[in-house]
Amino acid sequence: MNDIREVEVVVIGAGQAGLAGAYHLRRTGFEPERDFVVLDHSPGPGGAWQFRWPSLTYGKVHGMHALPGMELTDADPERPSSEVITEYFDRYEHTFGLRVRRPVDVRAVREGPDGRLLVETSDGTWSTRALINATGTWDRPFWPRYPGQETFRGRQLHTAQYPGPEPFAGLRVVVVGGGASGTQHLLEIAPLAAETTWVTRRPPVFVEGPFDEEAGRAAVALVEERVRQGLPPRSVVSVTGLPLNDAIRQGLADGVLDRQPMFDRITPDGVVWADGRRVPADVILWATGFRPAVEHLAPLRLREPGGGIRVEGTRAVADPRIHLVGYGPSASTVGANRAGRAAVRDIRRLLERERVAA
Repeated sequence: MNDIREVEVVVIGAGQAGLAGAYHLRRTGFEPERDFVVLDHSPGPGGAWQFRWPSLTYGKVHGMHALPGMELTDADPERPSSEVITEYFDRYEHTFGLRVRRPVDVRAVREGPDGRLLVETSDGTWSTRALINATGTWDRPFWPRYPGQETFRGRQLHTAQYPGPEPFAGLRVVVVGGGASGTQHLLEIAPLAAETTWVTRRPPVFVEGPFDEEAGRAAVALVEERVRQGLPPRSVVSVTGLPLNDAIRQGLADGVLDRQPMFDRITPDGVVWADGRRVPADVILWATGFRPAVEHLAPLRLREPGGGIRVEGTRAVADPRIHLVGYGPSASTVGANRAGRAAVRDIRRLLERERVAA
């Protein structure tokens, strides 16, 4: 026990949500390293953005909201978003002296003595009174399973491994997934590939007009209701549809975004539907989304029978010491900022009640 370091709050993850939480902790009087610590398993600043493909330039990023207390200004829209946002996050960490520890892998969070939590990591164990979990989803890409998948002789990769369009030149590519990443991949790959095929489980929903604040609130409310019920969260994008911008309109007109229903099985040289239709393929690109990276919380038994963690605001209903930011309705960049502030407000109240009781 003498090797365990004690703090008031541990923040796991230094993406948008984790940095927002750390900022609000510092702003309300918590000192980094003395009162709280930020642990991040990535090699450098930038959260999941540092791993995005080079062709995703900053100008193509939709809805990147500035971190609290520091605007992102004068960014070149032609630069890769991985560079722009990594530099911004790095500058943010240093400006506010957040002293992020990295690379640190969090292996498990367990019940500790005296009502505290033990956070077991590759950098030792931390004892804390409250936890802000901001681990996002990038480390848990979702790979659907289909019959014959293991027989495919070509290449299979996920959005998390997408290198940009150039490696697909001259190849026959099947893109699976009806979200923003799937459509972006298709529009980039199609001019270079020998052939592209787009398949999705459900017909995509294209939305006309601007995605305004009212529509955003309605979408977030739908996701929030799921996490209140303890169901696995859906992404905000999954309930908003795909905005009909100029690039999407052109892709529809050119036939690039000619959606096909989901195939039934995979063969060594392509995919097959139940009616006998076949499409040969050299590559299957799974743009099938991500799942929350919360396995390290398993010892606390927070999951509900529905498969998710029941959350009110940012607080885990089963354990008020745990706050999940960037989870479910707070997975957007603006939602992560608000969630960081809300989590710190709740944690301050929790710690104050404990002091009064003591």
